[in-house]
Amino acid sequence: MMDIQQKTINTIRTLAVDTVQKANSGHPGAPMGMAAMAYAVWADAMCHNPKDPQWQNRDRFVLSNGHASALLYSLLHLFGYGLTMDDLKNFRQWGSKTPGHPEYRHTPGVETTTGPLGQGIANAVGFAIAETMLAAKFNKPEFPVVDHRVYAFCGDGCMMEGIASEAAALAGTMKLGKLTLLYDDNDISIEGNTDIAMREDVGMRFAAYGWQVIRVDDGNDVQKLLAAIAEARRDDRPSLIICKTIIGYGCPAKQGTAGCHGSPLGDDNVLAMKKTLGMPEGAFCVDDDVYAHLAECAKRGEQREAEWNDLMLRYAEKYPELKKEYDAWFNQELPEGLMDDPELWAYDGRIATRATSGTMINRLAKRLPNLVGGSADLAPSNNTYIKDGGDYSAENRSGRNMHFGVREHAMAAICNGMALHGGLRVFCGTFFVFSDYMKHAIRMSAIMKLPVTYVLTHDSIGVGEDGATHEPVEQLAGLRAIPDLQVIRPADGKETTAAWLTAITSGLPTCLVLTRQSLPQYNHCGRCGFKGGYILSDCDRTPDVLLMASGSEVEQVLGAQAELAKDGIAARVISMPCMETFLKQDDEYRESVMPNAIRARVAMEAGATMPWYRFTGLDGAVIGLDHYGASAPAAILFKEYGFTVENVVATAKRVLGK
Repeated sequence: MMDIQQKTINTIRTLAVDTVQKANSGHPGAPMGMAAMAYAVWADAMCHNPKDPQWQNRDRFVLSNGHASALLYSLLHLFGYGLTMDDLKNFRQWGSKTPGHPEYRHTPGVETTTGPLGQGIANAVGFAIAETMLAAKFNKPEFPVVDHRVYAFCGDGCMMEGIASEAAALAGTMKLGKLTLLYDDNDISIEGNTDIAMREDVGMRFAAYGWQVIRVDDGNDVQKLLAAIAEARRDDRPSLIICKTIIGYGCPAKQGTAGCHGSPLGDDNVLAMKKTLGMPEGAFCVDDDVYAHLAECAKRGEQREAEWNDLMLRYAEKYPELKKEYDAWFNQELPEGLMDDPELWAYDGRIATRATSGTMINRLAKRLPNLVGGSADLAPSNNTYIKDGGDYSAENRSGRNMHFGVREHAMAAICNGMALHGGLRVFCGTFFVFSDYMKHAIRMSAIMKLPVTYVLTHDSIGVGEDGATHEPVEQLAGLRAIPDLQVIRPADGKETTAAWLTAITSGLPTCLVLTRQSLPQYNHCGRCGFKGGYILSDCDRTPDVLLMASGSEVEQVLGAQAELAKDGIAARVISMPCMETFLKQDDEYRESVMPNAIRARVAMEAGATMPWYRFTGLDGAVIGLDHYGASAPAAILFKEYGFTVENVVATAKRVLGK
């Protein structure tokens, strides 16, 4: 007779297979191979409470190989996270709680959206970093109020992705001992055996990164898996547990082949699998003793949370100020009067917006002690260093400055994990042109609506001598096309302040696109920047032409306004730091800034012209850059490519037919 442990593992398998079969779409092979791994982690090793998925001191679980989502949904159902059998039957269907890949905020118990392979590993690194930072801040002797682990599953595809290597190398350097990565080593990818493209010793690779590497020769042996997890807990390094598994385990015709990776098994093979595993032949069958067994396992998490709640009560009594600060950090509370603090808005002289951003970071850091961040080895250039904040490292968990190394993709995905964990306000920086390396992680920030701030400096041909490889052209248009991402290109210090305050209050990811070259400070309230676009300088009558720009080009259109006035042409100057925010304003406000009756419009921006036509229309003109730059001093490039007062004047007259 099958014991309850094996019966539960096989139930996880059959439930995942039935889920995929009912949808006639999905990935059954990985869940079948990883079922014992999942049981070992969820039923024994992991501290979690299905009755309170948001318990702050829970262990975190990340399914990096998100295509195996049927495994996660089966676990969430069986453990009682509120996912019903009908939810499983609606897998991958319109309006269901069980989309094709796990989605944060959509399904209870899902810690992060995964699917793009390798990103989950980086998210897990971010979770682990956040845990160490918060533990260093809040833990006291006999009061380990922040004390939890991170478990992540990954597959061969994750291991092939460069982001996994970037994140793993940093995790080893930082000695993230509470991070355990279980690798579903089944030797199969979509195209066949992995040796067609991957022959390295992954364990040796991770050992070189500074990880503890543990090998389990049979991924179906729960006792070996639990022994490996216990060994991982005893080491101060992150641990990789290489689990030798068989994809599609239990299906005689398809196990061990690519044929069960990404398509349903088929009715006959499902039946054969269930017979092989000794399970009921019906679909979506779960015996009461399986539910009861996992409910009993879940009680440990309930008890642990009850003990933690009691610990927090005693903590509040002994350390009331720390407890108050803990709550403020996790509730993302802002200091009273922050938005109107005059020091935040004060700047003098010509200053690059990367410098005003650096000033703002440090002004905010004094007021927001949970503001942390860093750069991809560019902090002196990005101006992202928090003075007196200390450097985060394996030796100093209290540091507020992260050194990510030249690892842009992992940096962004790690920041996503840190933001997902809660308790911290997170930013990261690099040169704007390298946002291409970060693009998918930025996209994941937007999908999950994570308040990560991306500091992207050297925003245009203003980079100058570094040439075309380092001069962004298409990046503004590309980022602006991402839904729920705020892309802000400020023109001066006050707009930079508004941008940063927007970033920390909006609840959305924000890209701050900043100049290398110095810019003037303008006479405006600064708070106008919260609207995304506003009238920076108006004329004394109805405008003949609207001149609009963002960032450094605002200076040129202001100069053009003065020149046009000499010829009796009335121009209104509109600063447009954030198109997305401006478009969210009501019709009345947008009409007041940009009246529909005024069709003569000129926009200027040192980037691709495409985004501006929604404002200029075909009757207007856009002065931009639809080709790559060159290596030369910035002033020469701006002149050669037409980013001049004279060109704005000439273009405005042409649009007006003069």
